[in-house]
Amino acid sequence: MNVPKLRFPEFRDAGEWDRDVLGKVSVFVNERMPLEQLSLSNYVSTVNILPDYEGMVTAPKLPPSGSATRFKINDILISNIRPYLKKVWFASKEGGASNDVIVIRAKEKVGDRYLSFMLKNDVFIEYVMKGAKGVKMPRGDIFLMQEYPLAYPSKPEQQKIADCLSSIDDLITAQTQKLDTLKTHKKGLMQHLFPAEGETLPKLRFPEFQDAGEWEEKHLGKICEIKGGKRIPKGFSLTNEKTDYPYVRVSDMYMGGIDTSSVLYIPSEIEKQIRSYKISKNDLFITVAGTIGIVGEVPEELDNANLTENANKIIVKSIAKKYLLHYLTGESAQQLISSSVTNNAQPKLALERIRLFPIPVPSPEEQQKIADCLSSIDDLIIAQTQKLATLKTHKKALMQQLFPAMEEVSS
Repeated sequence: MNVPKLRFPEFRDAGEWDRDVLGKVSVFVNERMPLEQLSLSNYVSTVNILPDYEGMVTAPKLPPSGSATRFKINDILISNIRPYLKKVWFASKEGGASNDVIVIRAKEKVGDRYLSFMLKNDVFIEYVMKGAKGVKMPRGDIFLMQEYPLAYPSKPEQQKIADCLSSIDDLITAQTQKLDTLKTHKKGLMQHLFPAEGETLPKLRFPEFQDAGEWEEKHLGKICEIKGGKRIPKGFSLTNEKTDYPYVRVSDMYMGGIDTSSVLYIPSEIEKQIRSYKISKNDLFITVAGTIGIVGEVPEELDNANLTENANKIIVKSIAKKYLLHYLTGESAQQLISSSVTNNAQPKLALERIRLFPIPVPSPEEQQKIADCLSSIDDLIIAQTQKLATLKTHKKALMQQLFPAMEEVSS
């Protein structure tokens, strides 16, 4: 039957939903507008629609020539370059969109908010990607989109579904703002807890260290040992099959740590050849090729894992590991890292340059105090991130229940 698994009580006896295709219940807008009517605040391109249905931000620039597709409030805008990025926005204002943004406007049968949730939906994105053309920059097929099968109930039931999902979106927005506030607070605090460039004291110091004197500046290579990783031997490949020898790649790394969910393993027969290039849970890492400048620590379960040649390990000697981690992930150190990258065809961060990084060093007690303070904020950020992820998972599961399954709509 063409009905969802979950239905609000007042609509349980309302019968099956109607079926149609997207091109019949909406208009693919092609009305043009001159660039003279555009501003950074009302121009939408593939650049300023945010991924994962997160909305849009102010455009960084306007096109130098041409025209734009006029959109109205409550239109649905879809970035048609790399659709898998899930750049879909329910317009809250009028404006103009670039040629690579599809503008869809609901007709009478389907409410605009209801339709927006049908399209801000992984099921729709998967459908578009099946017909996408191109490898590096795939584009959705507009004619195929117009044939996208969808189901819709009466207008009152559509409104009920849209209200329910909008209320969850409001919660997600509020929790996102809380997360952003925590991150901004940490960033501002770090700017005060570490000395500015050219200074030997921070702007903010804990009371017990007010009279402790100036900090020292030491090269990273003097307080730590830095060593490279190793690629696997030619002719061998990493495997999903779990062995005793995990291999950490740059793609597994994020600022602060390592994502263990997709770690690959090296075959047992080549472990002896690269066993000297392992990283300990007591070390830090820094990426030196590919995505350069990611710094983090190693989780317990990856202690003694093999390390990619595109990262170096920082063996901590005479400085608190957490203190160093916070400093190297901060804005000042990240700017230094960026300016130290070689401008070759394949940019890299040289080992010798890392060893010369200047590190502000207070007493061990003050290092620990700063690390504890910033780690406590990290704990709040982690908890808030998990809360936000739970809300998003809840919404996704609810949408699977509130809309009929794709195969039921298509049949």
